[in-house]
Amino acid sequence: MVYVIAQSGKPLMPTEHYGKVRWLLKRKRAKVVKRSPFTIQLLYGSGNERVQPVTLGVDTGYQTAGCSASTENKVLFEAEEEMRTDVSELLTERREKRSARRNRKTRYRQARFDNRRRTEGWLPPSAEARILSHENMITLISSFLPVSHIAIETAAFDIQKIKNPDIEGKSYQEGEQLGFWNTREYVLCRDGHKCRICGGKSKDKVLEIHHVIRRSDGGTDRPDNLMTLCSHCHDGVHKGTVKPDFKKAPQFKAETLMSIMRWELYRRLQKLYGKENVSMTYGYITKNTRITHKLEKSHYIDARCIAGHPEASSDGDWYYMRKTRSHNRKIHKDTILKGGVRKQNQAEKLIGGFGLFDIVRYERNICYIHGRRSSGYFDIRKLDGDRIHSGIHYRNLVLIERINTRLIDRRKPIPLHSAEAGVSSAKN
Repeated sequence: MVYVIAQSGKPLMPTEHYGKVRWLLKRKRAKVVKRSPFTIQLLYGSGNERVQPVTLGVDTGYQTAGCSASTENKVLFEAEEEMRTDVSELLTERREKRSARRNRKTRYRQARFDNRRRTEGWLPPSAEARILSHENMITLISSFLPVSHIAIETAAFDIQKIKNPDIEGKSYQEGEQLGFWNTREYVLCRDGHKCRICGGKSKDKVLEIHHVIRRSDGGTDRPDNLMTLCSHCHDGVHKGTVKPDFKKAPQFKAETLMSIMRWELYRRLQKLYGKENVSMTYGYITKNTRITHKLEKSHYIDARCIAGHPEASSDGDWYYMRKTRSHNRKIHKDTILKGGVRKQNQAEKLIGGFGLFDIVRYERNICYIHGRRSSGYFDIRKLDGDRIHSGIHYRNLVLIERINTRLIDRRKPIPLHSAEAGVSSAKN
């Protein structure tokens, strides 16, 4: 498909007449505005700008989201986007660096009033980043396709049911801490007021509560993330002299974030595109549609079912998209040089005219700039991570396209292995 934009900026129906596209580009009657997916903009006013109804199906996800734009008979665009999963860790690292820097520079700063207030509708940064990724993905597709309707699949998870499949009725309100004053008392009683490591052999009568997964690493104060340790073993765990043999409690971060995203994303899309142009569906309907039509299990095919066009014809090609960070908030490197010098952790935005994640050509390879050095030598790789060269000078590279924080690569169709159960053994 070659995607077409009118001179006014309005997206038109895509075309497969490559000869006409070459003719327009050769005679300067159109220009290329995007390489992947290949999009042109007409430089003359076209009298006929009628378009067909295009439905965009969106399969929301925690790590990967799928989308499929199609008419009733033909698939126009399909893609999968890999979400960022490093937002929480990066914010934690930034908070630690800022705290250390304040302690060095303004050690005796007076305490300030806690006058910061969260705005109405505030969401955790990890959830906000995913919602914005879904929003921007839909905005991108709407910029080169005349999308008339958006259908999204949302999911709600019953975490209590996941933890205890037999829960029902008033048990939802009682919980495991019923009858205890606080969480600490419950954990001590649950562990029999004994250290989980030594069982009381250390003769240390002081019992403390230990987080299996640290708060800074995303751990919570849920009882299954807490355990009773004596003071001796607790100190040993943090010093590294004692290595506890226990399994980490299951985390429900993905389920929680998807439940948070559910209605917020739906409301935002309705506000942007109109309530009558956005609809919602559910996972069990998508699964039934996919199995009924004997389709492969993948995110973009699920999105095709969500759009309501499972029988639309497709050449099988799809696009892989990956969201990357916009800025590097870590100003200095951790290693301090001689003389107490803290080396900068950020390079210039452009080195030799090239920026991070720009698409370049090296010999016969089309790849991305994955890492840069101020000396002008770059690390170039494919989007899937295959390294082409670890230190090539920018004079040997040819700039193909400047990229933003969303990397896009065209992929071939997934081979069909088994369509009877609607489940594929192929890896995406």
